[in-house]
Amino acid sequence: MQNLAHSPVQSADALDQAVQKAAEALLHMQHPDGHWAFELEADATIPAEYILLDHFLDTINQLLHERMAKYLRDIQEEHGGWPLFPGGEFNISASVKAYFALKCTGDDINALHMLRAREAILRHGGAEKSNVFTRFQMALFGAVPWNAVPVMPVEIMLLPRWFPFHLSKVSYWSRTVIVPLLVLMAKKPRACNPRGITINELFVIPPLLVKNWHSNRTNSFWNPAFRGIDAVLRRCEPWFPKGLRRKAIEKAVDWITERRNGDSGLGAIYPAMANTVMMYHALGFAPDHPHALIARRAVDKLVIDGPERSYCQPCLSPVWDTALVGHALSEAGAPVAAIEKACAWLAQEQILDVRGDWADWRSGLRPGGWAFQYANPYYPDVDDTAVVAMLLHRSNAGRYAANIARAGEWIVGMQSANGGWGAFDADNAYYYLNHIPFADHGALLDPPTVDVSARCVGMLAQLCDEKALPSAVAYLLREQEPEGCFFGRWGTNYIYGTWSALVALRAACFDKSSPVMRRAAQWLISKQRDDGGWGEDGASYWPDQPKGEGKQSTPSQTAWALLGLMAAGEKDHASVARGINYLITTQNKDGLWDEAFYTAVGFPRVFYLRYHGYKAFFPLWALARYRNLRREGAQRVIYGM
Repeated sequence: MQNLAHSPVQSADALDQAVQKAAEALLHMQHPDGHWAFELEADATIPAEYILLDHFLDTINQLLHERMAKYLRDIQEEHGGWPLFPGGEFNISASVKAYFALKCTGDDINALHMLRAREAILRHGGAEKSNVFTRFQMALFGAVPWNAVPVMPVEIMLLPRWFPFHLSKVSYWSRTVIVPLLVLMAKKPRACNPRGITINELFVIPPLLVKNWHSNRTNSFWNPAFRGIDAVLRRCEPWFPKGLRRKAIEKAVDWITERRNGDSGLGAIYPAMANTVMMYHALGFAPDHPHALIARRAVDKLVIDGPERSYCQPCLSPVWDTALVGHALSEAGAPVAAIEKACAWLAQEQILDVRGDWADWRSGLRPGGWAFQYANPYYPDVDDTAVVAMLLHRSNAGRYAANIARAGEWIVGMQSANGGWGAFDADNAYYYLNHIPFADHGALLDPPTVDVSARCVGMLAQLCDEKALPSAVAYLLREQEPEGCFFGRWGTNYIYGTWSALVALRAACFDKSSPVMRRAAQWLISKQRDDGGWGEDGASYWPDQPKGEGKQSTPSQTAWALLGLMAAGEKDHASVARGINYLITTQNKDGLWDEAFYTAVGFPRVFYLRYHGYKAFFPLWALARYRNLRREGAQRVIYGM
């Protein structure tokens, strides 16, 4: 690759000052016990569902709801509805939920923002075009009949593992959302809805006249086959034995009780937690019953309540935040005491005594991972585990040798047959299940992905554990796109995936002059924007959209691109200098960066995220690594991230 003339950074002093200011800002955010936790923001659906949950239960907190309504009104887009990420296209399901929640809160349906939303929803086919989860929410309120929702009998709980559909064959997030939902679908409760709110005005076709509610339209012979099964189940379900149904409900409740996870909630994710709260209500649990109380407390812990506007987070991310901040501060040469305090907090969060759902397919494997949240022992995360282990190793390998060894053992044991890793389960690739009517969101499974696999490769390389490396590296190489980039599952998108792969391959001592590294680096350089930064929005997850492009540069994605290019040996390239200048000149007076756009993903094309910490620690990480490489050159220690 041609190495363009280096464009000098403003000055070495400017670089040092930027690193120092960002590091100091992050250090001030550290909690007394050593960890960091930043806000995690999704789209309109989570705060809207929170309001609807209170109307389902008749636990309305009007003042809080009004602040959430302010948030919803503020993120309404010019097209009249609500998108999946800022600046995104209209999304029918998010818009229906937001409108419903605003109407519940008391917004006049003839107010301009409600008129615009209603017109947009009707223009896009009406509320009947919503996805399965939105139709389920509407069914609870009687806005649509229950036949608007695919049949999911609670007797699923009793199926043997060899059966084509089994809970262990879907992802952790699907599992925890589905189990309480199965009970709700069996009981078919009606929301308290004390204000009698209806949304008939959002339908083009009256719900009782809709003939086809199927919204999963995958192009596969499985699709009509599963629709046929759904039709048979719908006819047969009323005749299922009552004793069998009772047994299945009991098993579902027991399953949830075992994994209820205190006030961190089932699966520690909002949809599963909210479904659990509604399930207890539908089963007749009193509001002050300990199970109901703690389930509700878990939901309320997710609320970010501001003086003017509030929203509900989809989950909490303290382990992820703490590990990534630790890497950034380590790169920046921050005080050892602060990093050691973070490592000590992380070490005590390691899950060593709970065999989670992952053990269904890895029965001989000892626990040793970390969860994403404060507490979620049944669902440790491969990605978090690799990132934490690398931090402990680079910070104090001797002190944390036992933690690191257990993490490495668990990671190696969780490798899938194709050489890669999924986030929470091994070999969770039953792709035929993506065609069932319930799976219209396309995120039922947790197959191996480049970004998670790259983190594991980086960890194993850093730890000099070479047992699983050859097949893992081969997996990464197979996944390179024709243009040279790599797909990013949990971060947006090809910039994230390409950074992840480049850093991992470099840690594994892959030759930086190899075609795979050159093509990836050239792709990143080709996507740099005129302002020197990089930016890619959530539209790139659709196959007809360009890769690596968006409406504007973002600090976090610029940092990923820079880290990727530096891993590919391009620290002296003009593109790197321009990117570093972009970060220095966009740093705000607090020492951090502003980032309105979303750069992370829950489920591609369905659910997007904004980690409020990304704009803080990733730019610091890139600036500090650039400074270190300029100072140390070839003597620089290569870490797995």
